Amino acid sequence: MQTNDYHQLPATEKQIRFARSLAARAGTVLPDDVQQDRREISAWIDAQQAKSAKPSRFDSYPSSKQVQFAERIARYKRSQVPDECFRDKALMSKWIDCNK
Repeated sequence: MQTNDYHQLPATEKQIRFARSLAARAGTVLPDDVQQDRREISAWIDAQQAKSAKPSRFDSYPSSKQVQFAERIARYKRSQVPDECFRDKALMSKWIDCNK
């Protein structure tokens, strides 16, 4: 996809400072062409943060929306969501699918 240079916005100083700090922490180089465009530097920052993201023990837990939906189904059916579903999003999803 080709972009129109007329609508290209320069990267902000705040973006550049943050990107440089990420690059320094990761021991990588911040490419010069990325520093010229606001969208490109934002995408570069997102990619760097995704690389350095550490898995959390809560990653396997269901989302709050998933829990709310399951509890709403349980109230409607006058039942309870099994306790193990609150510790595993795959189990919660399966329970929701079976009880809709």
